[in-house]
Amino acid sequence: MEDQPNQDRTDIFWSRYRNALAAQGLRDREADWCIKRAESFIKSAKGLLLKEHTAEDLRAYLCRQAVDGRLKDWQYGQVVDALRILFIQIVKSPWASDFPWDMWKEPHLHFPDQLEQFDQVGRHIPVSGGSQVFADGLRGHRVGDLYAAELDLLRETIRRRHYSIRTEQSYQEWLMRFITFHDHRAPKELGAEEVNAYLTYLADVRRVSASTQRQALNALVFFYKEVINRPFGEVGDFAQSKRPRRLPVVLTKKEVGRLFEHVIGTQLLMAGLLYGSGLRLMECVRLRVKDIDLEQGQILVRDGKGQKDRVTMLAEKYNQPLAKHLAKVNDLFQKDQRAGVAGVYIWPSLARKYPSASKEWGWQYVFPSVTLSTDPRSGKVRRHHIHESGLQRAVKKAALEAGLTKQVSCHTLRHSFATHLLEAHYDIRTVQELLGHADVSTTMIYTHVLNRPGISVKSPADI
Repeated sequence: MEDQPNQDRTDIFWSRYRNALAAQGLRDREADWCIKRAESFIKSAKGLLLKEHTAEDLRAYLCRQAVDGRLKDWQYGQVVDALRILFIQIVKSPWASDFPWDMWKEPHLHFPDQLEQFDQVGRHIPVSGGSQVFADGLRGHRVGDLYAAELDLLRETIRRRHYSIRTEQSYQEWLMRFITFHDHRAPKELGAEEVNAYLTYLADVRRVSASTQRQALNALVFFYKEVINRPFGEVGDFAQSKRPRRLPVVLTKKEVGRLFEHVIGTQLLMAGLLYGSGLRLMECVRLRVKDIDLEQGQILVRDGKGQKDRVTMLAEKYNQPLAKHLAKVNDLFQKDQRAGVAGVYIWPSLARKYPSASKEWGWQYVFPSVTLSTDPRSGKVRRHHIHESGLQRAVKKAALEAGLTKQVSCHTLRHSFATHLLEAHYDIRTVQELLGHADVSTTMIYTHVLNRPGISVKSPADI
């Protein structure tokens, strides 16, 4: 009987929500689906009260849904409508009326930079700058207005160190959240005690993952040490998010074949490089023409994870398809040249040393976007590389169509590359080099998913 009052409140809540849906002209079946969308959102929040949700939480959820790839466009729009009615009419969150609901129905058009913050497992948190230059997007935000000088200095320091635009956006966003958490106090007034409190809040209240909490700490350490030269020293003991040890999902060779039967065109070639060369998703997306050696059958991965270069193999079966693909890309490149399109993005220091490099064939992306876009740093209209979410959606869709029950992502193909090499008895140090792991212990995880790890051991049931 103790649960009855809670059940009554729950029933009243959903009854109010259904009435709000009906007032919008939604029929019973449409209302049922909106309720399911709202329930899925609430479950994803892991116990966080609806009134505690912020616009940032909603952006993060919509980004995850957009890059997940399992929802059709009309279903994704249904999610947006369901949450709009939930937060405006039922929860009545103060930020909900100003939230750009209609624009979020087409996130890849209006918010491509935010979607880029989410990898295949959706652990990154998006930024709040939209598709405009990020620095301009900070203006109009209370923290962005109060501490514009500090944020500009942070951005300049990051660019001098040639960090990626994702790191730039992420670090600025974390600093803004940290300042907001401490009632908009000036960063110079905050120190180790305040950092400890914020990290504890992330773990205990927000229940973020260990990698997200570590990203927040890295951003704050960088700002205080490298930007304003006021390192806060030891943070002390703080609540740490648990980091579960998970084994990688690996496909068998037959499953890889079944998966590839449902991927076509450029996406099939990209997926083939992930599996055949062990590339990470963004390493594949950011490949430059000069880094492909068709004659030697090699790929030079530049500025990989940890800002390291490495060489890996190019599978023979993808040599000819890649050559044909590059011929088409060259046609597009020549067309852009004739149209006077700005050159491809290269690092500013390199652009100063080699002013014409951005318009040279070798520096072009192997997988360019079909449309031109505005560079968020320089404001120039360029042809950037293809957006990775397209390949992510294609792989997830192919896994469903192939009837694979495993949780398949683009990174699964890299896991499968490593495992199949070890199964073929290649030396683990060789595999480590091909993967670009700094420590062999990272590569060792793949020995745990082999059929016969270490020495050949049979199950008692097979003896």
